[in-house]
Amino acid sequence: MTGLEAFPPAADGLRWFPAPAKLNLMLHVTGRRADGYHLLETVFRFIDHADDVGLSVRTDGRIVRRTELPGVPEASDLSVRAARALQAATGCRLGADIALAKRIPQGGGLGGGSSDAATVLLALNALWQTGLSRQALQDIGLSLGADVPVFVFGQTAFASGIGEELVAIEAEPAAYLVLVPPVQVPTREVFESPHLTRDSPVAKIAGFPHPNFRFARAPGRNDLESVVVAGYPAVGEHLAWLRQHAPSAMSGSGACVFGVFDSQPEAEAVLARCPAGMQGFVAAGLDRHPLWGLGVGLDQGQQERPGSR
Repeated sequence: MTGLEAFPPAADGLRWFPAPAKLNLMLHVTGRRADGYHLLETVFRFIDHADDVGLSVRTDGRIVRRTELPGVPEASDLSVRAARALQAATGCRLGADIALAKRIPQGGGLGGGSSDAATVLLALNALWQTGLSRQALQDIGLSLGADVPVFVFGQTAFASGIGEELVAIEAEPAAYLVLVPPVQVPTREVFESPHLTRDSPVAKIAGFPHPNFRFARAPGRNDLESVVVAGYPAVGEHLAWLRQHAPSAMSGSGACVFGVFDSQPEAEAVLARCPAGMQGFVAAGLDRHPLWGLGVGLDQGQQERPGSR
């Protein structure tokens, strides 16, 4: 279990907590609800490429963002909204200073803003001693965005619904080469496209959702990929090059694409051969969120994965 003692205050007075990126190892759009939200099936996997979220407790109840984010006003910053949502849900009178050290590309389909928000919920739940369960934090997260709950859930997961119905699964150990095209893809634009496939059949995976289900190393289909590639040629160019070297896919609604390798040295070797102008990074897959166990335990129905300690 990870306690606050693992995150002591730094010289700036903040405790710094990791907010990992995620990859979608497959993503199918299976329908659309009457309210406009799309129904999905996807597999979320965390990787060890992360933002850092700095937090300190205030006694005046204010939520203060210390870090400016270009193009992101404080009122719409998911990390700020997460802190305020936790206050509202618990009646906590404490506040917080929030700082962000961003490494996850914005508009890349890696869940950076959602992950930052989830880390705020998990860490402040411990710092404020509000004592909410993991499920209660997931419910707050869903009010902020469809990807926030899985970061609170904290394990490799098969997700359905709008992304909030989560079942813990395993994924084969893997290293990932993530390429970052020089574009940002607005998620709303992709989901509103008239060319988007919205009727993928619901997955019928043998043995699923048996707790011993294990997702294969190679990524599956992403229904959003064709729409993004048509509108953003750079994404297609990066993906085509990467597919010459490894099984590859786009993550989320893009723009980032990833290839799957047996080892980090193998992925690093391919990264070193990238054409001029292509940028990326290598990361390892994580079975659990780095803040697993920080102030919350397993809820009924959530299983500890075999060998995850």
